[in-house]
Amino acid sequence: MVTEGRVALVTGGSRGIGRAIAEQLAAAGARVAVNYVAHGEEAADVVRRIHGHGGEALSFQADVRRADAVEGMVRQVTEAWGPIDILVNNAGITRDGLFARMPAEDWLDVIDTNLTGAFHCTRAVLRQMMRRRWGRIISISSVAGLAGNAGQANYAAAKAGLIGMTRSLAKEVGRRNITVNAVAPGFVETDLTSGLREEWREQVLSVTPAGRFGTPQEVASMVVFLASEKAAYITGQVISVDGGLGMR
Repeated sequence: MVTEGRVALVTGGSRGIGRAIAEQLAAAGARVAVNYVAHGEEAADVVRRIHGHGGEALSFQADVRRADAVEGMVRQVTEAWGPIDILVNNAGITRDGLFARMPAEDWLDVIDTNLTGAFHCTRAVLRQMMRRRWGRIISISSVAGLAGNAGQANYAAAKAGLIGMTRSLAKEVGRRNITVNAVAPGFVETDLTSGLREEWREQVLSVTPAGRFGTPQEVASMVVFLASEKAAYITGQVISVDGGLGMR
């Protein structure tokens, strides 16, 4: 198995892409800490499913916007299994709206969760990785972080910020055998996209060469690869999983 015996933390792991990542990492041999902030029953269900397939998983509640909560979660994971080897910064929210009418709280909520939350989690595990001279940090960005998206200035800014953080950190820790990468999904069938108007879905599909939305499992497969030894020479990269939507 490609991540046999590794300890992985997946933020926002109770639903959607995070759930698929947690399940695939466990199937690849990792012990998976499933983070959630509000969806405790869904997180428990992910853990049950992993156990049902012979894997190891535990759920941990923490609001990634709070540094103290993240540090407490990392301490709990470490006490249970040892140092964290793989971090997947997946936790994210949307608060869509046109820029001119966007409330400041909607801007801050998205930045604090999607970008600052990744900062808190990465900082909390980085020293462990540096001491052990091994680590995988993978952040879930978005095609919106590469190209922008009308009505999502806050979300696009946060996802673009993840890309900048990824590339900067990769330059800092590469000699420590720590890789830092980002995955930029296109439109994926999750709760976040289920409410899209039909005309908007058709517009997206018309400019997506694959002709369909992606699945959480397709994004998860890329994350598992980046978490493995097979990706040891890949760092500082942003890999799109978008059906060709972002080709340029």
